[in-house]
Amino acid sequence: MTVTLTQGLLLALTAMIFGLDFWLEAFFIFRPLIVSTITGVILNDVKLGLTTGALTELAFAGLTPAGGTQPPNPVLAGFMCTVIAYTTGVTAEAALGLCLPFSFLMQYIILFYYSAFSFFMQGCDIAAENADPKKIYRTNYICSGIVAVTYGVVVFACTYLAQDAMATLVNSMPEWLVHGLSVAGGILPAVGFGMLLNVMMKPKYTPYFIAGFLVACFIDMGNLLPVALMGTGFALYDFYNAKQRKLEVEEAVRKIQNQSTGGTKHVGI
Repeated sequence: MTVTLTQGLLLALTAMIFGLDFWLEAFFIFRPLIVSTITGVILNDVKLGLTTGALTELAFAGLTPAGGTQPPNPVLAGFMCTVIAYTTGVTAEAALGLCLPFSFLMQYIILFYYSAFSFFMQGCDIAAENADPKKIYRTNYICSGIVAVTYGVVVFACTYLAQDAMATLVNSMPEWLVHGLSVAGGILPAVGFGMLLNVMMKPKYTPYFIAGFLVACFIDMGNLLPVALMGTGFALYDFYNAKQRKLEVEEAVRKIQNQSTGGTKHVGI
């Protein structure tokens, strides 16, 4: 299947929105699950968008911008994983492996903008000294606009203009290479989730992890909704337990303070 001009323009427009959200980190709609799903809607294949989105989201679960670091771009990964699977017919796992170069490309572009936009900061400092907020607003609008347009151009070029070349490249790949990409794509979600657990996992959460693992692996279910509901139950249990412990600690502190105040003797001179 091919991407039409109208679909390419819609993908470019949504890329501008998602890219701007990633630049500002405002609503977090730039996550691959959302990007791939919307891409699937535009391509009239929602199931494919959900499948590739879930797979890409797991792979990028532990990759979050921190400080000045810039991880592989999740927006391009979300777009290209769905588009590659749609236009070439490969599996979602293989598409995940093939979409990574596009993610790295956008990562390098954003890193370049980080360096290039630093030259505007001197003008912003002068504007701040002169109490001129309009110039600061204008600088932010210009930089954000450049980023948004870049996302649109890159996504349009990758999804529409280069689709024939991309399909030819994938079709010319030997079977063992495509199989290897599928294996690598299947491993990446586990790696991404492992990176997330490396940061978030605490000993007190181990029972929840074991319970979720047992339910997901050894109980036959048509979908993962029961696991998600069970996770919600665990989260609510932990939340209300923590709230109750906080109230008990506050009550104990209040009793100690009252006893200390009541036991104090005031001596007059």
